Amino acid sequence: MTREPAAPDDPRMRDYTAPHITALLGELHRRGMPYGLLWGSASAGESTLDGRILVDFGNAPVSTLLNLLHLLRDIEGSE
Repeated sequence: MTREPAAPDDPRMRDYTAPHITALLGELHRRGMPYGLLWGSASAGESTLDGRILVDFGNAPVSTLLNLLHLLRDIEGSE
């Protein structure tokens, strides 16, 4: 399945809260483990960029987390 990647400046990224991000990181950990994607220390960061919370694995925007999850879901769906 081909999707447009989420852009860091997408206004919808402002809707994600720290609990949402924590849940998404849990999903990333579960789905990514078989592929060696391990970010055990990743968390919803306290840093923000223009109203958007940054994910604390190198201060990545939430869009990076969502795009990784979309890729993992697509891989699982094709297997």
